[in-house]
Amino acid sequence: MPRPPKVLLVGYKGQVGTEMCELLTKGGYEFVAIDREECDLTQPGAVTGIIRNVKPAVIVNAAAYTAVDKAESESAIAAAINATAPSEMAIAARELGALFIHFSTDYVFNGEHSVPWIETDTPAPLSVYGQTKLDGEKGTLAAGAAAIIFRTSWVYGAHGANFLLTMLRLGETKEEISVVQDQVGAPTWSRSLADVTMHTIRKFTRDDGSIDIEAATSKAGIYHATCSGATSWYEFACAIFEEARRLKLPLKVAKVKPISAADYPTAAARPHYSVLCNEKLNRELGFTFPNWREALNQTMRQIAANTYSR
Repeated sequence: MPRPPKVLLVGYKGQVGTEMCELLTKGGYEFVAIDREECDLTQPGAVTGIIRNVKPAVIVNAAAYTAVDKAESESAIAAAINATAPSEMAIAARELGALFIHFSTDYVFNGEHSVPWIETDTPAPLSVYGQTKLDGEKGTLAAGAAAIIFRTSWVYGAHGANFLLTMLRLGETKEEISVVQDQVGAPTWSRSLADVTMHTIRKFTRDDGSIDIEAATSKAGIYHATCSGATSWYEFACAIFEEARRLKLPLKVAKVKPISAADYPTAAARPHYSVLCNEKLNRELGFTFPNWREALNQTMRQIAANTYSR
């Protein structure tokens, strides 16, 4: 077994960051985990200083401004966190000879496809959030680092703020819930994103714990990384409640009402179809995500275990 490389994890309190902390600990990795208390990503150069001090072999950026609607009125903050900060991390990674792993979003696309999007399709964000994430991709790639960018979608898990936990919370108190049915994507488990990140780190780790930067650079670029399959928010909600009933979680909801996006206006526009094709990830990095329904089943079992162990 190769010796684990030193990792700097940025955004350890988020959904993916929480899962990464668990996997890094289990794997015996030496790692430094920071969040907003340790590093304000809205301040230019703040994260660069930490990187130079820690000198990691791998930098994982699991931090992001994800308040999609709020970003419309907080564009400068969203841009600082989603665009400027990852660009700075990528530059520092290049200078240090470190592997940089970053996450982007399906919201870089306008949703006007009817087949899964591939990495070379032209982005056209509909929102400030999507544009800042696209700018983060561009800045990261322009830095010339050994950078792997995972575009993902509809991230959820047993921790943090996400659609799954919102539905379960509403389902405990409301008899009827309305959910948008004309937006289609792939719900993606935060643990699966941590898994692909760990797989990528291991792939480029030498026996002495150093990173094979030449090999990593040859695979650098954007990869679509989501659970397989596709569904609507409405169908996702129905599946959540089906699993919750099967596991005997507390539920009051009796009806899930399908509505159109036009019936639920938001500050930021969302793509109607944002399913991503994972073929490049499978081929180039040798990783396969589970189907979204299988991943949901595992997450719900975890939530049920936590609920009944209280």
